[in-house]
Amino acid sequence: MKKSTLFSGLGVGALGFGALYVATRPKPAPLPTVPSVDLARYAGKWYEIAAFPQRFEKGCHCTTAQYTLKEGYVEVRNSCRKNGPNGPLKETVGKAFPVEGSHNAKLKVQFFWPFKGDYWILSLAPDYSHVLVGAPDRQYLWILARTRHLDQTAYDQLVQDAQGLGFDTRKLRKADQRCPDR
Repeated sequence: MKKSTLFSGLGVGALGFGALYVATRPKPAPLPTVPSVDLARYAGKWYEIAAFPQRFEKGCHCTTAQYTLKEGYVEVRNSCRKNGPNGPLKETVGKAFPVEGSHNAKLKVQFFWPFKGDYWILSLAPDYSHVLVGAPDRQYLWILARTRHLDQTAYDQLVQDAQGLGFDTRKLRKADQRCPDR
């Protein structure tokens, strides 16, 4: 009986410590976005140039995102070649919903109901040729471009922008875009 009381007490103590840690840990600074995004111009195909590694992109090559305007949302069609540039095509389709009051700079993306993730446009070229996208918790970051490759100057500027916003850019991994056209 004494052991079960001890373990119960330790369990409650651990839960209390965990709750205290979550409540008191430092919160990231607010994350600014671009002032506004014209979703009609943003629509189309984007190539992943670099990103923070994510479980759902493991083994992906030649990752792209195709954005299509629909009534009330943006269809998001992510695709990649699994296990190499000539591997099988993997596609995932979701929906992105503009966050009210953000002028389309913040979107909530949903691939699996009811879960939605943050997709914030942090830097966008005036000609919509490349973009920096992240999440306010700084756990997601993507550099996307309209072409398979982004010139080094533009890439370096986007990395510098991300660093200035508090992202750990040491986690960025360049994407393999050497797939044959199909």
